[in-house]
Amino acid sequence: MRTVAITGAVAFGASLMIFALSLDTRLLGDQSGYKPAQPIPYSHALHAGELKIDCLFCHTAAETSRHAGIPPLSTCMKCHETVLNKAGTPLGKSDPSPEIQTLRDAYTSGRGFEWVRIHRLPAHVTFPHSRHVRAGLACQTCHGDVQGMERVEQAMALTMGECLACHRAENQKQQLAGKSAQAPTDCSACHH
Repeated sequence: MRTVAITGAVAFGASLMIFALSLDTRLLGDQSGYKPAQPIPYSHALHAGELKIDCLFCHTAAETSRHAGIPPLSTCMKCHETVLNKAGTPLGKSDPSPEIQTLRDAYTSGRGFEWVRIHRLPAHVTFPHSRHVRAGLACQTCHGDVQGMERVEQAMALTMGECLACHRAENQKQQLAGKSAQAPTDCSACHH
């Protein structure tokens, strides 16, 4: 009789999980797929994909800081004072594309843009970009195929489970190579 009750409870639990998954339920804080419009359309597919501009060229703070940061307009202007527009003509003051003209106007006026933040972790979570960049982790590991995105979206849920799975896999790889585990799995590594 007891075996029947346990089997019934397991079957009920499994059915409940399948039902919940069928509703496309998400964990609290899961913003995967979030893809807001920005003040001007900025194509990572063009810049990071086609032109192969390295992520760290624009997101320089990722090497030294907790946050990768949003690049200042001066970073954009390093290229857009001389880069060609979509029509192939030099981007002089006479013929920039509308997006680049908006960029230039914002830069020369000093007002900048209010970019919409896409990736956001809870306040009690610490994610030091610099540590992960120095460890050789590719940006795409957490941010997805950014070089293929016309409009950047949050590719992963960025949950504790995803982070722990990555750390455990990295530690296993290190141990198989005869090295000590480097990716922490204790709570205090990411929570303060």
